Amino acid sequence: MKAKLYLETTIPSYLTAKPSRDLIIAGHQQITHEWWRKRKMNFDLFISQFVIDEVKAGDSEAAKERVNLIKDIPDLEITDDVIILAQALIVSRTLPAKAATDAAHIAVSAVHGIDFLMTWNCVHLANAFIFKSVVKVCNQYGHGCPVICTPEELLGE
Repeated sequence: MKAKLYLETTIPSYLTAKPSRDLIIAGHQQITHEWWRKRKMNFDLFISQFVIDEVKAGDSEAAKERVNLIKDIPDLEITDDVIILAQALIVSRTLPAKAATDAAHIAVSAVHGIDFLMTWNCVHLANAFIFKSVVKVCNQYGHGCPVICTPEELLGE
């Protein structure tokens, strides 16, 4: 049985973006492409309406590429439990109010029993300083927390 993996918006964005001149971002793009080629088939991929809405934003040509990339990936339902957990992550001050969509990514992953949430957002998502608090809130609401990680962390065997 494959592990379930939720693709947060930065992943399709990095996969479809023009190569960056910023060395760190360019490295992240390269790692993301490598993961996509070599490892994605080892996971059942999922997204949500939050990802769909975010990939549709911005430049229309770039948005079209992002939408095309995710078009065949199943999207998870936004249930009342997802909304409640996302709000709890904000109310508990685990995440700031400006990170409401990031809280929603965590909530939809947790509620649907996703194993991994993959992202390059290391401010509000793949952040070791807040992870214990995220797990605590998820557990308080009766949900496990996905491992929140970057593609680099899932390159290994």
